[in-house]
Amino acid sequence: MNTRNSCYTYFKIVGNFNPDDVSELLNLIPEKTWKIGDLRRNGTKYDFAHWEIGRCAEYDVEVENQMRKTLALLWDKIPLLNQVREQNEVHLVLEVVPKIYVGDTNPCLAPPLDVIDFCHATRTEIDIDMYIYGSEDE
Repeated sequence: MNTRNSCYTYFKIVGNFNPDDVSELLNLIPEKTWKIGDLRRNGTKYDFAHWEIGRCAEYDVEVENQMRKTLALLWDKIPLLNQVREQNEVHLVLEVVPKIYVGDTNPCLAPPLDVIDFCHATRTEIDIDMYIYGSEDE
């Protein structure tokens, strides 16, 4: 397949929490984290934090395959993700970022049922941040 289209997916936790505590609880090393603001008095929460894992940039016109690869490390951690969500002020997000060129093969962006089930079970939002380019754009 010769296409300029691309897509990447990742899972993120954003909100008021300590990313180090989440990493320890989930027993996972995130690919990216950051913290904004000062520690609160109890020493466990930040004004804003970001924790990210499962970045998949191996483009597949069936984006559902990328979603599954992103969630591969998290399927068995649903109770722990719910614990993180219930004990902190956070949002769980499956981020899908397609870059689509007019005239190229259109990707399938529909999440499959197993991904929907995971997102429902963890109250994870699916955010599709789509970029569309004209056929003449580079």
